[in-house]
Amino acid sequence: MGLIEELKWRGMLQDIMPGTAEQLEKEPTTAYIGFDPTADSLHIGSLVPILLLYHLQQAGHKPIALVGGATGMVGDPSGKSEERNLLNEDTLQKNIAGVRKQLEKYLDFSTNRTNAAEIVNNYDWFKGLGFIDFLRDVGKHITVNYMMSKDSVKKRIEGETGISYTEFAYQLMQGYDFYWLYQHKNCKLQMGGSDQWGNITTGTELIRRKAGGEGFAFTCPLITKTDGGKFGKTEKGNIWLDPEKTSPFQFYQFWLNAADADAEKWIKIFTLISKEEIAALQISHSTDPGLRILQKKLAEAVTTFVHGKEEFEVAKQTTEQLFGKQQDINLKELDEPSLLAAMEGVPVHAIPSSFIEEGVDIVSFLAETGIFPSKGEARKMVQGGGILLNKEKITDINFKIDKSALLSGNYIVIQKGKKNYFLVKQA
Repeated sequence: MGLIEELKWRGMLQDIMPGTAEQLEKEPTTAYIGFDPTADSLHIGSLVPILLLYHLQQAGHKPIALVGGATGMVGDPSGKSEERNLLNEDTLQKNIAGVRKQLEKYLDFSTNRTNAAEIVNNYDWFKGLGFIDFLRDVGKHITVNYMMSKDSVKKRIEGETGISYTEFAYQLMQGYDFYWLYQHKNCKLQMGGSDQWGNITTGTELIRRKAGGEGFAFTCPLITKTDGGKFGKTEKGNIWLDPEKTSPFQFYQFWLNAADADAEKWIKIFTLISKEEIAALQISHSTDPGLRILQKKLAEAVTTFVHGKEEFEVAKQTTEQLFGKQQDINLKELDEPSLLAAMEGVPVHAIPSSFIEEGVDIVSFLAETGIFPSKGEARKMVQGGGILLNKEKITDINFKIDKSALLSGNYIVIQKGKKNYFLVKQA
């Protein structure tokens, strides 16, 4: 199966310029995608362009990851309703270093490989280019009418905030990136999200007008969620690739909690699982959706790809210990970092250590921590079997909590009902 056919069945192809498939079949082709260094880590939305470069390299072509050190100082209006804050150079350099480090995990940069991946920074060719030179040598080749016809620009002009000249010029800068790579790296293809189509085609136009050459392009669809929520966002914010920003456990949980329709779509896009195996997984899932076969395989594959097999196993074990049905699993097997990572985002309540030292009954404990507003409500829930302490159901209102209940020497996990978790820390 060729690269374009592979991307099509995976749902990773939207717009494609005529002749692109033929170019990829004709010869090994150098292609690039730009990464915006607005943070020192990429997030899961960046996995799509990373995987495009990965598939490209596996098909025998050469991938270039462009980190936008120059364009990151300007800002891209595509898909945005207002202008973003510009980054200072120190922040930008820190972000570029973080992004570069992550990209090196997913692509093969081995120098002995003929199609070794490469990272470039467009600041390297923009820093020596003066404003007058840019206007004379680049700007004259693209008309204002052409630039204003792009959807990203039209929406901003017609919107309330308008668009500054800085952001208006962004597509010309991105177009020049493609032209520069075409001239210096023999790069003939640019890829990106569908919101980048206007910027990408400006590059092919600049190559045609300024170099008399031919550039090619294709885009992938923007990833969506069936519930209308923004992909890659949770109540706590972005799902990052950096384990310091999003723990492997939280990362695993994001994929595990995908809706059925999302899991069916995402397992094609975000994993390297074959077409035949995915078809078999879909059949198994439809037979018993409650087993969440697709979600489990999706979470396993993506977590392993990003964080490695070992971190996946830890995330899976932590999930089973916290949320599994097996009551014989001991939460005390978790070390403190794993416990805190697992419970991140769960409400934290404090209780004086003196209560634990002396021993406190479950009802007083639940009221004192503020998990329940009164002892009466706590008592009723305990008697109704709705309280689990460290995964063990407590129905005796006289049950005493002491130091033996502490996890990692300092914590207690309370579950109220099926899904409400609380982490209690002795103060």
